[in-house]
Amino acid sequence: MSTSAARHEAGATQTGTRRDGTGSRSSGPRRTSRRDVALSVHRLTKAQARRIAVRAQLLDAPLPTDLLTVVQQLTLLQIDPTAAIAPSADLVAWSRLGSAYQPAHLRQALEQDRTLFEHNALVRPMSDLGLYLAGAADWPSYERTRAWIRDNDSFRRDILDVLGRSGPLSSRDIPDTCVVPWASTGWTNNRNVTQMLEFLMMRGEVAIAGRVGRQRLWDVAERVYPADVVVPSVDEARRAKNERRLASLGIARQKTTAMPVEPIDVGEAGEPAVVEGTKGEWRVDPDALGKEFEGRTALLSPFDRLVHDRVRAQELFDFEYTLEMYKPAAKRRWGYFALPILHEDRLVGKVDAAADRKDSVLRVHAIHEDMRFTRTMTKAVQSELEDLASWLGLEDGVLPSRRG
Repeated sequence: MSTSAARHEAGATQTGTRRDGTGSRSSGPRRTSRRDVALSVHRLTKAQARRIAVRAQLLDAPLPTDLLTVVQQLTLLQIDPTAAIAPSADLVAWSRLGSAYQPAHLRQALEQDRTLFEHNALVRPMSDLGLYLAGAADWPSYERTRAWIRDNDSFRRDILDVLGRSGPLSSRDIPDTCVVPWASTGWTNNRNVTQMLEFLMMRGEVAIAGRVGRQRLWDVAERVYPADVVVPSVDEARRAKNERRLASLGIARQKTTAMPVEPIDVGEAGEPAVVEGTKGEWRVDPDALGKEFEGRTALLSPFDRLVHDRVRAQELFDFEYTLEMYKPAAKRRWGYFALPILHEDRLVGKVDAAADRKDSVLRVHAIHEDMRFTRTMTKAVQSELEDLASWLGLEDGVLPSRRG
């Protein structure tokens, strides 16, 4: 992975400590006023905010060295079946660890070492398990699903019994004994076993023990999760999740638009901050302030948490991005599965590429430059593409592209 020369990250300015006329700190006790509280805000440049975000996502240099450290810092890897290049969880891990990472490492951590667990389409560190079991017994909060689970209690017990005897099993190997079918206008209609398994997972009664291909293998929770897990109260878990999320993002909004799967806001975690050129207040991880920054070049998954919050990416990085895989080809600007390009502390473009496994080549259809690439940037991006092709086992390497 390419690196740049080390840069010192200047500490953010924080007002709120009164100084006398000479500029030295005033001595003696004094009462805190509303004005003091209002002034106790970190003032960041956009460059400082970007570097905090990049560093928090382990996208600076040097590279981390093991998968567990990466997932503990990021808090999650998102599971998505799209594999135009590689599954997103693997691509995110490669962006941090480089070619030292292999997908088998993730399978081993999930299925053998049990240092990670899969829950609700996300891979998380097992050390965070208690945070996601907090309040599980009371799930869900909406009555329709509660009523369906209640009406199908015998079905629920049948599933637990068969898993207890024969698990782990795929959903197709579990008999459907439901009393009231699951009704939906979407693809889940009458998928009773899968729906009950999903709900029991959220309630902490079953767990995903592994996978065969894309098929999940289900088992009773006590055979997958450690017996000594500490489950905090719901309020304690919420605070801890917000703090963990902020540490992984570096800087985020206190409250913003609700997102599926995983929130992007952090409540009152961290400390208040303002960023030049942006509106409103942010929350910043105080442990992320005042640290040195050494940048590098990286290709990112479209699901990477550095760009997942599209509004934050626009505000801090001036980076516009949309995942276009669901658009007709003629209406795509950047490509089916375009990879955002990070160079040091800037998101500088997108790579439209696909892994052609039949011809064993990484086909790069276009490199879209959001700013004119320097010779150094072009060389670094090419190096990343070659490393990606090698990691994917594509023997004929990279097929050249046009630059946009």
